[in-house]
Amino acid sequence: MSVERILLTNDDGVDAAGLRALYDALAPDYDVVAVAPTGDRSSIGRAISADVDVAEHELGYAVDGTPVDCVVAGLDELVPDADLVVAGCNEGANLGAYTLGRSGTVSAVVEGAFFGVPGIAASMYVPGGDDWWKRELPPESFAHAVRATRFLVDEAPEAGAFERADYLNVNAPMAEPAAGDGGEASAADESAPSDAAVDPAPMRVTAPSEWYGMEATADGDGGVAISDPIWGRMTPADVPDPVGTDRRAVVDGEVSVSPLSVPHAAERDAGLDELADRYGADDADGE
Repeated sequence: MSVERILLTNDDGVDAAGLRALYDALAPDYDVVAVAPTGDRSSIGRAISADVDVAEHELGYAVDGTPVDCVVAGLDELVPDADLVVAGCNEGANLGAYTLGRSGTVSAVVEGAFFGVPGIAASMYVPGGDDWWKRELPPESFAHAVRATRFLVDEAPEAGAFERADYLNVNAPMAEPAAGDGGEASAADESAPSDAAVDPAPMRVTAPSEWYGMEATADGDGGVAISDPIWGRMTPADVPDPVGTDRRAVVDGEVSVSPLSVPHAAERDAGLDELADRYGADDADGE
């Protein structure tokens, strides 16, 4: 397959720094049309609306709805000739099998796969334990994710990746200035790509971690606090995942690329055939 036109979306909102970073990286060589939510729709999964308002935006369209709304509206009406869906770059990682259905970023490319359009979901791991989401990050922080996503957009279709996978879930570490770089770009560097000032991170093909540890704790006032303890274990010594998993790769400073297919594959040999044959038969025998 060849890629000429890209539908760009996210779950952080059309004006998010991560989406703009990807747009700026892809637009010089591809026809990129953003179809993204008007505001933050994080962790909303594959929620869909009956009606959404759509407004023109300098990058394409702003949709007052979910990431899945954006992809359905985009591929069936606004950008029907898109060759690829790119979602992100999300501020925060989408790591582990249990996050795939929860993530709006991943859900966007899953929806695209049902249209027969492959996709790349791009996310950036932000260190900081449970408070990582409070950090305000400049576009340069997304450099590893942007570099990896641009590389995969350029190379993965010709390599046949989308003949064997419906989408790629990409998670990258947050970029830090390269050695010897003071972290501030000069005026002459302002037009350079956002990944120009960082050394590239290595890339590893991974599978989503199967570790699961969500917790719920009664607060004593009739409520329950729900938390994910993994964010306190994101160090090489504490992370519970082996090499080859998405979470371990990011902790080790690598870009994780998981080639995945759309969910809900039917399992024919599940031991239910006999039950289906018996269903209702006992009642008939008792008549």
